[in-house]
Amino acid sequence: MAAVRIPPRLAFSSILQQSPINFFRWHSPSHSGCGCGGGTSARAMSSSSSGASSPDPYTTLAERATFEREIKKSKFIAIASPVSDEHSAMSFLSQVRDPRATHNCWAYKLGEQYRSNDDGEPSGTAGKPIYSAIVSSGLDMVMVVVIRYFGGIKLGTGGLVRAYGGVALECLKGAPTCYVKPKVRVGMEVPFELVGTIYHQLQHFHAEDIKQDYDTGNDGTTMVTFKVDYEKVKNLEDAINSSCSRKIEFFKG
Repeated sequence: MAAVRIPPRLAFSSILQQSPINFFRWHSPSHSGCGCGGGTSARAMSSSSSGASSPDPYTTLAERATFEREIKKSKFIAIASPVSDEHSAMSFLSQVRDPRATHNCWAYKLGEQYRSNDDGEPSGTAGKPIYSAIVSSGLDMVMVVVIRYFGGIKLGTGGLVRAYGGVALECLKGAPTCYVKPKVRVGMEVPFELVGTIYHQLQHFHAEDIKQDYDTGNDGTTMVTFKVDYEKVKNLEDAINSSCSRKIEFFKG
């Protein structure tokens, strides 16, 4: 029985659906960027439609950070971390929360998505101040957990707001940060004889996560998918089409 070949555009859509793409590069510290990782970012945006806006670069933490302060005999420990999505945020919380503590309050910001939790403190006195500290820091894709060990002296509503917001902000202010640039997933149907030329251009433009699928497209072709910096896509397309004997169609995710 002859193999049924899937049209390249449908195949590329299927690839995106089956394997969610992380549209963001997390640089290593040696490249003045992040060592963060994992997951599909909440800031991921599709660039497949004509005229779609590019994903915005942002600044986040390069690594976990901790800050501790004692306020009226209560110990407050703020722990901050870069997070890529809600799942990684909840995983981070489960790792650092202390069941012996009086409260484990937290907040995170993932682009336009955010959550906060007072964990038993009076409503609005812990989670919201922590979130406000994240916003004030100018960072994104970040979670802060503030652990409190009660020391016997009540701080009052205003005191709690200042304590939680203050230690969260101090934690973020003293932490190393990195600038994150967007990547986009691109696919193209490539004739076998042009694979070498295509790979040369992909290497020149520092494409990552390059994969091939021989069950896609027309006979004598393979679907090549990869990730590349968003701002390099147009130049890469021009370079490939100028170096190939025929026009190559690109699919963007």
